[in-house]
Amino acid sequence: MAASEFSLIDRHFAARRRARADVALGIGDDGALLLPHAGQQLVVTLDALVAGVHFFAAADPEGLGHKALAVNLSDLAAMGATPAWATLALVLPEADEVWLERFCRGLFALADRHDVQLVGGDTTRGPTTVIALQAHGFVPPGLALRRDGAQPGDGIYVTGTPGDAGLALATAFGKARIASGHEGVVQARLERPEPRIAPGLSLRGLASAAIDISDGLAQDLGHILRRSGVGAVVDVERLPLSPALLASLDRDEAATMALAGGDDYELCFTVPLERIARLERAAAAWDCRCTRIGAITAEPGLRLVRADGSEFRLERLGYDHFR
Repeated sequence: MAASEFSLIDRHFAARRRARADVALGIGDDGALLLPHAGQQLVVTLDALVAGVHFFAAADPEGLGHKALAVNLSDLAAMGATPAWATLALVLPEADEVWLERFCRGLFALADRHDVQLVGGDTTRGPTTVIALQAHGFVPPGLALRRDGAQPGDGIYVTGTPGDAGLALATAFGKARIASGHEGVVQARLERPEPRIAPGLSLRGLASAAIDISDGLAQDLGHILRRSGVGAVVDVERLPLSPALLASLDRDEAATMALAGGDDYELCFTVPLERIARLERAAAAWDCRCTRIGAITAEPGLRLVRADGSEFRLERLGYDHFR
């Protein structure tokens, strides 16, 4: 007998729920009863992963479970929020118990690491796999990181090594090749991005603006520039390029991938000059790199320059679903 919607929910989701003190009622009713934290603002974000658009149909289900939550936690990190709850809407072509077991293994392993409780959602049948997850977190009033606070003179920083996930995608489409010995690391950057929760929390009161890098560093930095009404100069020689990226592409190709590849889920943020010493002390405790790549300018627009001052050109700034 085929599994029913309700038995799937009971076996794979309800049975694994965490028990956060701020959840009065989780999975199993028409809605969740949640206890918002006194004196805190609620941050809510939602991302969807669609088969054939965001992942291949044969993608590892455990990696998909991890990534579905990770991309939302990355948004919370970019807002300086502490993760708390999640809801999940899952559309599947069929009730595949093995797929669901592996998907939940990846999802709940990351949820446990960040004390996130799945409090509800929906499971239904459809023509293709769609994973839509909403995450909720908390931030003290006035301390949320936003895109609209960058000022001329602020330094521009990025975590990690953008471009690795883009290299994995380009390789999957036959447009690049990962250098021998680097395949596992590069593939993991695409399939299992690490949300920068700890850096995001420590940027409260330090960063003047922040965003997570999902569609490409150049394009996402452009969102900060437009919202803040400023411009920027980025020194492409300062981009933190990984050994895998440099071994796989020439220097200009690697820089292009770091700027426009997408799917990195790193943080790009700006910091006023008077706070840079505090940033450096905070970043020393992070488990990822923190690199200054440029500065905010009063003149609008994004300029990409080489060390000698010459212009570095990009054919495109990043990914756009409708282009």
